[in-house]
Amino acid sequence: MTTTDITTGSATRRTGAATRPRLECKLASDDADLAYHHAIRCSVFVLEQRVFARSDHDIRDEDASTMRILGYVDGEPAGTVRLFPIDPGNPGGDWQGDRLAVLTQFRSTLLGLPLVRAAVATAAARGGSRMIAHVQPANRTFFRRLGWTQVGEPEVYLGLPHLLMEIDLVAARAVRTD
Repeated sequence: MTTTDITTGSATRRTGAATRPRLECKLASDDADLAYHHAIRCSVFVLEQRVFARSDHDIRDEDASTMRILGYVDGEPAGTVRLFPIDPGNPGGDWQGDRLAVLTQFRSTLLGLPLVRAAVATAAARGGSRMIAHVQPANRTFFRRLGWTQVGEPEVYLGLPHLLMEIDLVAARAVRTD
């Protein structure tokens, strides 16, 4: 059995048990990483879910403060999430996580869990105070289990029903350092 420490990305394998895939998350750091990031987003948001007609590329993709985290299953790029400070001049304020996407064939690996945790840890490590995300209603329970809370009533975001959810990054920092 393989277990992965999502804070470090290291994996350990136990013999005699069913083998689980090795999950790893890292910040996109070069052109190849960015190409994987955009290809995964296109596959999920354009081709599969049809949220966008041709591309989900937007102004945040051009902003230098935007960060992307790639998730790997046994070394293969399989998911991604994008995050950024809402006010780029104030990275100690609110952050937004969005474009969380896991390729269909890898969803059973639960890669979304380390991707969300990595986004929260990354924003917290950069001094953020709160992170928000517009979450599709089907993912409400998943985010609640990770410590997120719903803010207000459902809303229309990108033309579809979404829930505004938030997590306290100060508390996330405290948990991580204790």
